Amino acid sequence: MKLITIAKLASISLAITMIACVSKTSKEGYSRVTGWKYNDKTEAGFTVKKGYISEVPTGMVAIEGGSFTIGEKGEYITAPRDNKPRRITVSSFYMDEFEIRNIDWREYTNWMKAVFSKTAPRLVQRSQPNYTVWREELAYNEPYLENYFTHPAFDEYPVVGVTWEQAMDYCQWRTDRVNELALVQAGVILPPDFSKLQNQTNQDSISNRWVFNTQKYLKQEAYQPAVGKNAKKDLYGKNRKVDMSDGILFSDFRLPTEAEWEFAAYALTSGKNGMVPEGKLYPWAGSQVRNPSKKQMGQMMANFVRGRGDMMGTSGSLNDKATITAPVNSYYPNDFGLYNMAGNVNEWVLDVYRSTSYDEMAEYNSFRGNVYLTPIIASTDALGNKVYKVDSLGRIATEVAKGDDVRNFKDGDATSQLDFSLTDSIGMSNLKKNVKIDPTDVLRPSVTDNTRVYKGGSWKDRAYWLNPSTRRYMEQNKSSNDIGFRCAMSMIGSIDQTRRK
Repeated sequence: MKLITIAKLASISLAITMIACVSKTSKEGYSRVTGWKYNDKTEAGFTVKKGYISEVPTGMVAIEGGSFTIGEKGEYITAPRDNKPRRITVSSFYMDEFEIRNIDWREYTNWMKAVFSKTAPRLVQRSQPNYTVWREELAYNEPYLENYFTHPAFDEYPVVGVTWEQAMDYCQWRTDRVNELALVQAGVILPPDFSKLQNQTNQDSISNRWVFNTQKYLKQEAYQPAVGKNAKKDLYGKNRKVDMSDGILFSDFRLPTEAEWEFAAYALTSGKNGMVPEGKLYPWAGSQVRNPSKKQMGQMMANFVRGRGDMMGTSGSLNDKATITAPVNSYYPNDFGLYNMAGNVNEWVLDVYRSTSYDEMAEYNSFRGNVYLTPIIASTDALGNKVYKVDSLGRIATEVAKGDDVRNFKDGDATSQLDFSLTDSIGMSNLKKNVKIDPTDVLRPSVTDNTRVYKGGSWKDRAYWLNPSTRRYMEQNKSSNDIGFRCAMSMIGSIDQTRRK
C-alpha cells in the first residue's frame, strides 16, 4: 500500500513537472525544444529577437516577388534575338523609387573628399563622374559639361557619366553609411567627428579608424569599446557589438539583377479577378506612349525621342518638357511605385552580357555574373582571432579562389570567346582556335567577362528601347550621358515582415 502511494506521488510529481515545462516553453521568450530562457545573461546568453519587422531602406520600395515571363514582348523583325522569352521566378526585394540623382552622387564625392583628399586623392578622383560624356563634336553641349553635375538646378536629375564599376562602389559606400547611421541611432557606436580629420595624415589610420565598413565590423572586433586610459579615444566603441541577428543592420545595397530590373519595370500584379496582364510593352498599361486616362489624356508617359531630330515634341501640351534628362520624379510611376523605369536614362544592372543568357539561366533568381569572393586573412591575434587584410578604402580585402569565377559557366555565346582588335586588314586578329565568326561583323562590340547589361531606354532613344525586355551592353569601365542607375537590396525574410509605409 505504501509502495503504491509513493508510485502515485511520483507520477503526480512527474505530471506536474511536465505541465510546468510545457507551460514554460509555450511562453514567449523560452525555447520550445529545451525550455531554457532566451536573452538571459545568467544562462547561455542566447539572444533572440521576437516579432521582427524589417524597415524599408530609405528611398526604396518593397517589391513583392513572383513569376513572370522574362524576354522579348514585341515582334520586331530586325530586333536582336538575345532575349528569348522564358518563365522565371524572382524573390521579393527592395528597389530605389527613383534613379540616383546628382545630389546623391555629390554627397558621395563630398564624403570621399572629407576622408581621402589628403591621404589618397586618387580615390577621390575615382569617385568623380565623367563630365566629358556631354561633349559632342557637332553639337554645343559645353554648358552641360560645366553645370550638369554641379549646379543646384540639376540636383534632382539622374547622375550620368558613371561606369558600372563606379556604381558598384557607390552601392558599397551607401551600405556602409546606412549601417553606420543605424548603429549610431541604436546607441551601439558613436558618430564620427570629421573635424578631427584635419590632423590625420596616415592612410592606415584613416582606413582602420575613420572608414566604417559593414563587413569589417561584422568579421573583426574592430569597434569594441576601449578600456582604461584609451577609452575616451576610441571613435566607434560605445557599449556593445551587434551582428545580423540583432536586426539592426541592413543587407547590402547593390545593382539589381537583370531579372529583378525587368520584373520591377513591368510591375505585374494580379487583379481582383486573378488575371495577370502579361505581354505589356511598357511599364504602364497599354501599348501607347501617351496617357490614355481622361484627366491626363495625351500627356507623355516617358522621356524619349519621337523621331529624327524630335527630342521632346512640339512646345505646349505635346511637349515632354525635357530636351535631355528630366528630374527623377517626372512623369508617372508604374504599379510598384517606381519612376522612370522607361526613358530618362538607361540603367546599369548587375549581369554580365551574353546573347544566350535566357537559354541558360536558373528558373529562380536568374543571374549571370557570379564571382565568389573570399576574405583575405592577414594574421591571427594573441587570442587566435582572425585579423583580415584591409584595402585602401578601409574594407576587408578579398580574393577569388580557383573555380569561384563562374561568369562563363555553361557559356554558349561564341562572341564572348573572341579576342580581336581592329589592327589588321580584315579587322580581326588573335582569334581563338575553332571559333567560327562572320568576318563582316567587325563593327559589333566585342563581348568580354566585363561586358555589362543596361536597360530601360533613355532621353536619346527611340520608343523601341522603352520596352523593359530590350537589352544592350557596354564595358563596365565605360560611361555615357544616357546611362545612370538605381540600387536594389535583397529582402531578408518575407514581404509580410516588412513595415509598410
